[in-house]
Amino acid sequence: MMRTRPELTGSFGAVASTHWLASSSGMAVLERGGNAADAAVAAGFVLHVVEPHLNGPGGDLPLIVRVPGQAPRVLSGQGVTPAAATIERMRAEGVEHIPGTGLLAAVVPGAVPAWLTLLRDHGTWAPADVLEFAIELADRGHRVLPRVARTIAGRAAFFREHWAASAALWADPEPEAWATIRNPALAETYRRLADAGRGLGRDAACDAAIAAWSEGFVAEAIDRHARQPVMDSSGDAHAGLLTGDDLAGWRPNWEETMSLPWRGTTVHKAGAWTQGPALLAQLGMLEPLLPERADAFDADLVHAAVEAAKLAFADRDAWFGDGADLTRLLEPGYLAERRALIGESASLELRPGALRGEPRLPRVGAVDALAEGPGVGPVGTGTATASAAGTGEPTRGDTCHIDVVDRDGLVISATPSGGWLQSSPAIAELGFCLGTRAQMLWLEPDLTTSLAPRIRPRTTLSPTMLVDDDGAAAALGTPGGDQQDQWQLTMLLAMRVLGRTPQAAIDAPSWHITHLVSSFDPRVWEPGGLHVESRLGESTIAELRRRGHRVTDAGPWSLGRLSFASHEPGLPGDGPTIRAASNARGEQGYAALR
Repeated sequence: MMRTRPELTGSFGAVASTHWLASSSGMAVLERGGNAADAAVAAGFVLHVVEPHLNGPGGDLPLIVRVPGQAPRVLSGQGVTPAAATIERMRAEGVEHIPGTGLLAAVVPGAVPAWLTLLRDHGTWAPADVLEFAIELADRGHRVLPRVARTIAGRAAFFREHWAASAALWADPEPEAWATIRNPALAETYRRLADAGRGLGRDAACDAAIAAWSEGFVAEAIDRHARQPVMDSSGDAHAGLLTGDDLAGWRPNWEETMSLPWRGTTVHKAGAWTQGPALLAQLGMLEPLLPERADAFDADLVHAAVEAAKLAFADRDAWFGDGADLTRLLEPGYLAERRALIGESASLELRPGALRGEPRLPRVGAVDALAEGPGVGPVGTGTATASAAGTGEPTRGDTCHIDVVDRDGLVISATPSGGWLQSSPAIAELGFCLGTRAQMLWLEPDLTTSLAPRIRPRTTLSPTMLVDDDGAAAALGTPGGDQQDQWQLTMLLAMRVLGRTPQAAIDAPSWHITHLVSSFDPRVWEPGGLHVESRLGESTIAELRRRGHRVTDAGPWSLGRLSFASHEPGLPGDGPTIRAASNARGEQGYAALR
């Protein structure tokens, strides 16, 4: 059993994230007396600066918070569609699918108001204090990741031809890997948010910064920007539908989690507007099929997990959406019905259940799971062709994640994403671009994810909170689009079935299916598609192929970017035990702990 990082254990606090500068900034906040909420917010704003290809101020943010002695709660920082966003209006723009890039897919940017809401409701610092780290990195510069440099290089020609502000911000000149890059416009945006609350009490300062974003200079700039047509992945130029009034009319909100007791813990997820309940469904289906303990991931265990994932994500694609009723999803009878469909061979069908009557899937085309591009294969419920790939959306191992714990037991799991530099033109005066989350909605009526005004697109962003029967609490999550609640499943199985520590569980070989309707352009599915890390072993992979899985060997260390942080209360007179773990894949995730 290989372990890439030491097991981190302490008693003061921990921050784990997908970039070491975010982790170190969050840890600095804890060391200076801030709590987990202060640290998470500081780290979140830093991620906007250092991982701009994976998230930004114009993006989205779901997070889960566990306050000691209270049930975990979800903060929904997923902005809604514009008031003008109707299927008829989009059809009038001449598009068959909502483009994956440009302005038509923009929704209300929710990340910044959500971070500031977390700070107001659970933090102790003022906005000016938590923004200090991001402002310095944006203004004075930081070393750009090779992945960011490659992303910019891949879009530079398009930027110069179509998105002049993006070219000026990112590609003039194109940065080399590890060169210093700056974003003074973003630094100034954050200064203005901080200045909005100076001289006010802490809560009032947070509200003033939110107002400056949603009703002040940011909203005004976004309103002007969205009115200008720009080229998008449809091949034509379109203006956006988002307005300043849309921003003014929306605020983040607190919600209850969906949860499932499982092997000595309760797993908490966000609701039907995310894919999060699919993780709970996988666990509920799998439990009677799992051994009490196993030494490794063998073909039987992986096959069962893969088939459960196919069923859970078919339900996601048929039933999940903003406001959807998922009350039957975790009922024992329904889970038993779904479990009975898991056979000895790999399914090549999309099989949603009758959760609330006859299921309906969007019209999607199928591609060969082992081919280089779109091909001929079984079709789900229609024959729509796949659009060309390369539209700028991160779909494999991307997005960001942060887990934070303090010594008092405040635990936070957050998955910020959207507003990627490659997906929408930069707003020159603000230093960031809008998100494109509405691409996850459909221009077909009567689906749970049909486009409509003022709804949350069903998002792939999916933080997780564990609350053990003994009172311990843990935050975990990963980037990865449709893979997030699959890679998290492999970690939970490694922890609770293989008996591995958090770091060893992150390092365990991983897998995911592509036998689902992709949430990103192109909106297709790959019958039987299964990506695995070669460390599963030749014999296990061969047996999976024999059972009919269309296996792609993704290499030894390629799938997942998980992180983890936990708080275990100590005995009377003792301090807590705090643990943290991070992912070595991609060479940028780190955990900091004392």
